[in-house]
Amino acid sequence: MPGRSDRRLAAVTQPLVLLDLDGTLMDSAPGITASVAHAYRTIGLPVPDDATLRTFVGPPVSESFAGHGVPADRADAAVEAYTEAFTAGGMFDCSVFDGVADALGDLRAAGYELVVATSKPEMYARPICDRFGLSDLVDRVHGSAGDGSTSTKADVVAAALAGSGRLSPVDPAHGPVLMVGDREHDVHGAAAHGIDCLGVAWGYAPDGELQEAGAVDMVEEVTALAFAVTAALTVDAGAGAGVGAGVGVHAIGA
Repeated sequence: MPGRSDRRLAAVTQPLVLLDLDGTLMDSAPGITASVAHAYRTIGLPVPDDATLRTFVGPPVSESFAGHGVPADRADAAVEAYTEAFTAGGMFDCSVFDGVADALGDLRAAGYELVVATSKPEMYARPICDRFGLSDLVDRVHGSAGDGSTSTKADVVAAALAGSGRLSPVDPAHGPVLMVGDREHDVHGAAAHGIDCLGVAWGYAPDGELQEAGAVDMVEEVTALAFAVTAALTVDAGAGAGVGAGVGVHAIGA
């Protein structure tokens, strides 16, 4: 049986897929939007319409409050009220999108390393993934620190890369890296590290947001996710961004 160091070496030669959580793997809107509405009511501001509330799904909630009418002197109170409602039960008012489990299973069987990389604080992301069975389908779960020290998507991506033993996403000794997400901050956070992002159409981005942000491609249906990831990584490897792409990886749908 291979030792720990052997297993670690095998892991870092695999292609790495970083997976956003909210809007990509899970329909998290019910719990998040209800918690946001509670926050607005608590601080005495009008609750935004449903379309605006849905834009809170994905980005750090503090950034979303700042962009939707919450003044700086009430931002802390808004975040506190949101957290109160979210931890009281809103965090589990969500569900895994149909077909996600099968897609993750196909990707793991093909030899990919799968890591959740979410802006959601890790202290919430881990129990959510545990509750809904995602922890068993991925290699690790990375989230923000929750104390502001690692709050941006770029911070989370950096932590996920480090957790996989990668000093660089384009190190020729390792397989290529791909981000999968549903919002522009997923694209930008990945781009900060020279990583392409595959956009998913079933999430919460307004029309055109992902394309404008620079998503390398779009996948329209969950049933096509595993194939789209493989296609994106194959193009990446062909461009020279990771000559280890073929190590231990089998084609999906071939």
